[in-house]
Amino acid sequence: MNLLNRYILSQFVRTFFVVAAAFLSIYILIDFFEKIDNFMKAGKSFDLIITFFLLNIPFIIDMLGPILILLSGVITLGILSHNNELTAMMAGGIHMRTIINPILIGAMIFTILFLAMAQWLLPRTVAATNTIWYEEVRGMVPLGIYRNGRYYYKGQEGFYSFARPWPDKNIFFDFSYSSWSPDHKLETLVSAKQAEWNDGGWHLTNGQVQLNVSPKEYVTRLFAKQSFPFPESPNFFFIPKYQSAELSLTEMYQEMHKQDSHNETIIAQTNFYSRISYTLLGIPLLFLGLPVLLASYKKWGKDLSIAIPASCGMAFLAWGLWGALQSLARVDYIAPILAAGIIHVIFGLSGFFLLHKQSN
Repeated sequence: MNLLNRYILSQFVRTFFVVAAAFLSIYILIDFFEKIDNFMKAGKSFDLIITFFLLNIPFIIDMLGPILILLSGVITLGILSHNNELTAMMAGGIHMRTIINPILIGAMIFTILFLAMAQWLLPRTVAATNTIWYEEVRGMVPLGIYRNGRYYYKGQEGFYSFARPWPDKNIFFDFSYSSWSPDHKLETLVSAKQAEWNDGGWHLTNGQVQLNVSPKEYVTRLFAKQSFPFPESPNFFFIPKYQSAELSLTEMYQEMHKQDSHNETIIAQTNFYSRISYTLLGIPLLFLGLPVLLASYKKWGKDLSIAIPASCGMAFLAWGLWGALQSLARVDYIAPILAAGIIHVIFGLSGFFLLHKQSN
């Protein structure tokens, strides 16, 4: 690597750490004031509070990774332009592609580090922070288990089993509820394609009820829609908000091949591909952010006050589109791998075209 490449790459790395430190400080400060009352009410020590926020840093970095890469690249190129270094390099016959290459190399290096962090570090730190926040501070102990894309819970009178692709919504798929006699004999089995909790009750769609009417006889009844007075509400089915991050990339890949039904396989594929695609999102954002910066400089002068808000707006647009595509993939409207990659292709090709146009 020649001197110029090392200089631009070092500038990018320094900018990345400055931007990351700024975003981390803001995020942790807001999170601290939101959660400190919970820690105080639970009577937890200051050491546990510090441990929680330190362990939460990898998750914050992972969540902000794409925008950190985008802003670091935009600010690096902006500083070069503001100091007239970019003009001097281009006047000396250095092609724009040569100037941008070290920035892209830096983005790829940090993306690889994010992938390594998702594989080896995040599962441990997220599991630890979930345990501290939900169990030790809020007293919300998970009462069930998660296996092969399904959740299993033991209620007061029976057992629940279901797939729940959206933990923040009260919609359940392939739902079943069974109650058993004291001698461990099945008394009632209710199963349905879909279950919803609303208006304080359970409403099941396209299912059947099996009742034990004699020691050796069961009666089966089908229904299109029916409400049931199950004793538990969805609040009982506690699932940590970031539980999927407790799985490494290899564990998420293995989950794709362990599912029994098509719906569960689609959800597992979406979880894996979306995890990879989100980590890689910073590179296509950077491809599009750099020509936006150059265009703003040509039109409004050497000022980052236009380029940075434009880059942030572009990042939020990408986040919104990415989230919408993942939701469509979870309900099998589009293929998970297409939902994971379409933004990368559109943003990457658009950025490549604009960069080529700017350099001509």
